[in-house]
Amino acid sequence: MADAVVLVSGGAAVTPYTDPDRAAASGLAAGNTLTALREHLLSAGRPVFTAPARLGRGTVERDAGWQGFDDVPLVLPTEMTVNSVGAIDDAGAALVSFLRWLFEEHAVTRVDLVGHSMGGLFSRAAIRELGVDGSRTNGPLIGRLVTVGTPWDGAVLGDAVVGDITDADSHGDPATSTILAQAKAYALANSQGAAEQVSQRYLRGWNAAQAGVLDGIPVTAIGAGYFAAATEPALLWPHDGLVSLRSGRADNVPADVVPRIERHSFPDDVHSIFFADAFGLPWERALTWDPAVFAVVDDALGR
Repeated sequence: MADAVVLVSGGAAVTPYTDPDRAAASGLAAGNTLTALREHLLSAGRPVFTAPARLGRGTVERDAGWQGFDDVPLVLPTEMTVNSVGAIDDAGAALVSFLRWLFEEHAVTRVDLVGHSMGGLFSRAAIRELGVDGSRTNGPLIGRLVTVGTPWDGAVLGDAVVGDITDADSHGDPATSTILAQAKAYALANSQGAAEQVSQRYLRGWNAAQAGVLDGIPVTAIGAGYFAAATEPALLWPHDGLVSLRSGRADNVPADVVPRIERHSFPDDVHSIFFADAFGLPWERALTWDPAVFAVVDDALGR
């Protein structure tokens, strides 16, 4: 059994450091991605930490944006803070620094990782670094990996940025057309490598280099597909607003990359509360706020 669960937020997320006893004192306690899931796991008696993340390099003191937070309990240094719009492997290195800090400061010797969106990719990069350099004696062992809406095989944003998905692929669905246009504009303004690397083109090669990393680590992959106005191309449909159901479930990821996996589908959910809010849905229809998703996470971690 793991000593703790570490929650890892995804692309463009701003997340404070939290521990089992402390969180941001105002606003959403663990940011607009992880607050509800953190609260659920704590109520189940699990020690939970959230890895700090922000847009660009630096530290996390507050989030003045949509559904943000302030008064964080501890500001960790830049090298332990994930740049959520940067390169996957750089984010993984920051996460490794954070995990080693937990090992040294909190005596956390074994962790389960739960990653939302690109947080699942950041987690996989960290697992590789912890193993490749033989440093498992200088950091926690990884027990399990749960991914929630993670683009294992590409994301709508990344595939749109590199031109493999175009507005024609929306087949006139106004929601998807809006998502594609806004995603490309946001990536142009904010990406420091994340958008390009979350395309299927990039991740097919990145996944191949990850072969063997997850050997012995049970994986649970959870995908959603609320937007289902068409069926083709499969690169896009159905999708949760940012990731296709197929990619979120790692359906086409080779067995040598992910040998031990359980897949779960939530066709009525969207990627995050940002999408729920934008399309008039209750927040409980977002993957990281859905009690039914929490039940799957519970089962994956072991009740």
